[in-house]
Amino acid sequence: MNTMPNTNVIFPKGEKASADYFTGTARVHILVQQDETGNYAVGNVVFEPGCRNNWHTHPAGQILLVTDGNGFYQEKGKPARMLTKGDVVVIPSSVEHWHGAAHDSSFTHIVITNNTSQGAVTWLAPVSDAEYNSVQSAHHFEEDSVSLTETAIRNHEEIFPNHKSTLKKTDPELIKVFDNFAFDEVIRYDTLGTKTRLMAIVASTIASQALTEFKVMAGAALNAGVTPVELKEIVYQAVPYIGIAKVFDFLHAVNDVLQSRGIQLPLEKQSLTNADTRYEQGLKLQKEIFGDMIEKLHSESPEDLLHIQKFLSSNCFGDYLTRTGLDIQKRELLTFAMLISLGSAESQVKAHIRGNVNVGNDRAVLVSVITQLLPYIGYPLSLNALQCINEILPHE
Repeated sequence: MNTMPNTNVIFPKGEKASADYFTGTARVHILVQQDETGNYAVGNVVFEPGCRNNWHTHPAGQILLVTDGNGFYQEKGKPARMLTKGDVVVIPSSVEHWHGAAHDSSFTHIVITNNTSQGAVTWLAPVSDAEYNSVQSAHHFEEDSVSLTETAIRNHEEIFPNHKSTLKKTDPELIKVFDNFAFDEVIRYDTLGTKTRLMAIVASTIASQALTEFKVMAGAALNAGVTPVELKEIVYQAVPYIGIAKVFDFLHAVNDVLQSRGIQLPLEKQSLTNADTRYEQGLKLQKEIFGDMIEKLHSESPEDLLHIQKFLSSNCFGDYLTRTGLDIQKRELLTFAMLISLGSAESQVKAHIRGNVNVGNDRAVLVSVITQLLPYIGYPLSLNALQCINEILPHE
């Protein structure tokens, strides 16, 4: 096992911290004793591998800015958080906690501590070896283990609570790269919100024919608040855009996911049209989304192709997109997600970019969809989609 060195040389290591309050060796360099009002102090703390401070509280809270190494922060009664370079911890007032290094890595953070009339810190009992080792076992910092950012872990845990990944053991390097990218870097650019982001990913997995990933993300979508009706409607909407031959397995898969959660099928009816009204209602919805272009498509269609235009109105829009369960703004966004994931559908992508704008989804929203799908569909399809965006909605 290689012990990770501390590479942070921004500030001197400082004086050795008191053994009364630290297990192992830590060094503290005071950067700001207090400001002119006497309200806070700032210090740089370097923990050697295995070092941690005692349980303690701060009457007016504290902020940690992690600058190097691997470590932990734990509040009493809660799971420990793994900390790496760039993480920030805001510690509430009077909350009992500890922080320190992993057993095989030094750890450095800057502390910003508020002073009060009761002082800045109240020291309590040492963190026992059993408490510390249990945290190490849970996170398992080994030489070749997965090192995920705190943000990636938090975002992953939000939609996959208590998930145990087998790929972390068999393919740790890939998981490190993918999870840090998809669940940290990419999500920093998310303007959709967790629920809508996952709905777009679910729609994309159907178009990509990624059945295994669909099952995983369908469960995540339910965890994030997507309703059973909304989830089923995404699958139904895929039929006119992708075809029943490609959707068939996903229909069975979504039924399995829902039934595994105790949800009884069939779900409540969402259809609003019948044989007599489907064409009229579908055509009306088409015009609401695409405007006068629909009249032109019908009037200029060759006679031997006119039935396709009528199918679009009555079947695609009348049978599917008039359904309740999802509003039309969300449906157009999901259609966009499916089309860019299919590939070779640029003319339809451009048409639905215009449709999205007409129902309230602007360039920023569509770019966010592409960004969130990038880890799942790859760069070529994402760049093709961005080219369509730039052609129809140039950046101002």
